[in-house]
Amino acid sequence: MSQIHTLTMPKWGLSMTEGRIDTWLKREGEQINKGDEVLDVETDKISSSVEAPFSGVLRRLIAQPDETLPVGALLAVVVEGEADEAEIDAVVQRFQAEFVPGGDGEQDSGPAPQKIDLGGRTLRYFDLGEGGTPLLLVHGFGGDLNNWLFNHQALAAERRVIALDLPGHGESGKTLQRGDLDELSQTVIALLDHLDIQHAHLAGHSMGGAVSLNLARLAPQRVRTLTLIASAGLGREINGDYLQGFVDASNRNALKPQLTQLFSDPGLVTRQMLEDMLKFKRLEGVDSALRQLAAALADGSVQRHDLRAVVAQQPSLVIWGAADAIIPAIHAEGLPAEVEILPGQGHMVQMEAAERINQRLAAFLASH
Repeated sequence: MSQIHTLTMPKWGLSMTEGRIDTWLKREGEQINKGDEVLDVETDKISSSVEAPFSGVLRRLIAQPDETLPVGALLAVVVEGEADEAEIDAVVQRFQAEFVPGGDGEQDSGPAPQKIDLGGRTLRYFDLGEGGTPLLLVHGFGGDLNNWLFNHQALAAERRVIALDLPGHGESGKTLQRGDLDELSQTVIALLDHLDIQHAHLAGHSMGGAVSLNLARLAPQRVRTLTLIASAGLGREINGDYLQGFVDASNRNALKPQLTQLFSDPGLVTRQMLEDMLKFKRLEGVDSALRQLAAALADGSVQRHDLRAVVAQQPSLVIWGAADAIIPAIHAEGLPAEVEILPGQGHMVQMEAAERINQRLAAFLASH
């Protein structure tokens, strides 16, 4: 039985409305498998590859290089089995006739983040996928659930995956009580309780790694595995100048040199990224929250928490960019874990090397 699939422009993060076709990685007539990288798309924030959500033969390329298309637009037609050109023409014509850019239809509305009240504080989270032991994605200092925009959907193909905005971040409540790791970890546990998740895989980036480690220390029975990406809590050194500079920055000129330290390619720090970050930093309560968190995380350039012993408690995967300018990759040495150091990559390795991270993390979770 044949199936005609439509490959469409994905939505990577809430602010994405369109993408520009960079280059096709597969040719018409070529067999592709689920998970293959089919084409590269560039957005106003970053560029990444579109992975095939199904297998089949790439029968029709619709989108052309350098063409800018809205989220949900038709990129290509993939066929499992047999289909003649007239059948493909009919599918394309029907799709184009019914597609409404930016509309509220199923084509591009999709799932959306939710907000709940936990202990008198708003918490935003984004729940995708189903089945398996759930995976919880925990972002770093100054970030939000969109830090996982190139990982979340890909990982949710195999299991339920939840990303959240930690207190003081994103669209979660900004008021902190102590602003320490215990408060953040206990909030994550409260979210797991709310979602009735007894056991979860945890993946944490930077400060989110320390939050995940600390959660495993507080409630080891809740944690199936740990994935620690450029994680805090595994060594003494941290770029204290970055932390202070980020907290203090109040305009684009001050913020840009801080954000460029996060990436191996400084060109990824766009004007839009700077504007979005400044908009967040100017929200009521954010400055106080960031200062509390930075003080709890480090004393100058020395981290306050040593959580290396926690790594031995459950299966762990540690990933680092070799050129990380915020937390040095040397902290991965000697850990009782699977360790992968990615040459040339910086601190935001889950965004810049998303395909590699997704493959490595999916394989690790599948084996546990």
